[in-house]
Amino acid sequence: MRHYKEKHIYVGVDLHKHTHTAVIVNCWNEKLGEIQFNNIPNAFPDFLQQVKGYAKRGVTPLFGLEDVGGYGRSLAVYLLEEKQKVKEVNTALSYAERKSYPTTKKNDSWDAECLAKILLNKLDILPDANVQDVYWTMGQLVSRRTGLIRSQISLKNQLHAQLSHHYPSYKKFFSDIDGKCALVFWHTFPSPQLLEDMTAEELAKVLRKASHNTCSTKKAEEILALVKRDGDTTRDYQHYRDFLIQSFVRDLRFKQEEMKNIHDEIKTLLGQLDYKLETMPGIDLVTAAYLIAEIGDINRFPSADKLARFAGVAPVLFSSAGKGKEQKSKQGNRILHGLFYNLAVQQVQVAKGSRKPRNPFFHEYYHRKIAEGKSKKQALVCVMRRLVNIIYGMMKNKTEFVLPDAKSIEKQVG
Repeated sequence: MRHYKEKHIYVGVDLHKHTHTAVIVNCWNEKLGEIQFNNIPNAFPDFLQQVKGYAKRGVTPLFGLEDVGGYGRSLAVYLLEEKQKVKEVNTALSYAERKSYPTTKKNDSWDAECLAKILLNKLDILPDANVQDVYWTMGQLVSRRTGLIRSQISLKNQLHAQLSHHYPSYKKFFSDIDGKCALVFWHTFPSPQLLEDMTAEELAKVLRKASHNTCSTKKAEEILALVKRDGDTTRDYQHYRDFLIQSFVRDLRFKQEEMKNIHDEIKTLLGQLDYKLETMPGIDLVTAAYLIAEIGDINRFPSADKLARFAGVAPVLFSSAGKGKEQKSKQGNRILHGLFYNLAVQQVQVAKGSRKPRNPFFHEYYHRKIAEGKSKKQALVCVMRRLVNIIYGMMKNKTEFVLPDAKSIEKQVG
């Protein structure tokens, strides 16, 4: 009887923006051929036909791709639609494969061959490619939101720099430099010279309209007093400097409107997925979107342990000669690890006013672990691990979070 690996040929594909390179090997690690093709949908059918030409009767191709969410997404989607078997190869594995040879080299052909060898040698542990549109789309929305946040931070820093020249005491004007009322003020009065001969009541009228009557005449008086105390900041080419501030304000307003649009789209898409992660304390709409985008289809993880290892939460055993210990993992998806870390911190915090735990279950669990001799960092990792179990169950069964009562807490925190 033939070994099951003899029933396949192994196709490693090195992915790039414009062209891909594929190398085919058999079960004996012999290179059968190499194919270069464009990264366009019209080129994929011909590529698949060429690959099948290397497969003898009774032999089927297996494809290994590193990046099924970026440059390789279109190819992965096509292959899966054609009922082909596609495996996702971790970049760490391909890097280790290249470094395992006495003479290290790197080019498209060799990278593709390394992927094919990994596909052959580690076939049993490589995950199936999962490129469902809904999770990919959620990831794209989340990435767009992240980009907008970074852009807003950059714009605010630039606005800070300009305002420091125009209004030395500008930080005392408003609590938020990019608040709705503040933006109206900066755009209307980009420099103090535009406030000349303006009374407090006239300024208050502008501010009240922008703030829906929350800004008072007293606030206007405070601003005018600060401007007078700072003195004249007018300089040459003031018109162009005023234009810069107004330009930053217009850009910030656009970014804020886009953030609102992104938020609405994420909310709509989350509703279609029907997960109930937001029922858990500490998880808002944005956090839920980030978790779903990074985890993807929960069914690709057969257990919570697999999800924990994917997130880098599960400890790794380091030992030699029968001696060793489990250590904190620095592997896995670091974005997902950060999400679980931030969520764990929120679960063990107490409210500032009442000093009551935000989540009595995890607050008790956290301090129980510390009493057992664990450090605060170790106890927090324990909380993260429990969170993985809970979120895995909530996503798997699409259930709401239910806060355990006091008796349940006593039974579960041991």
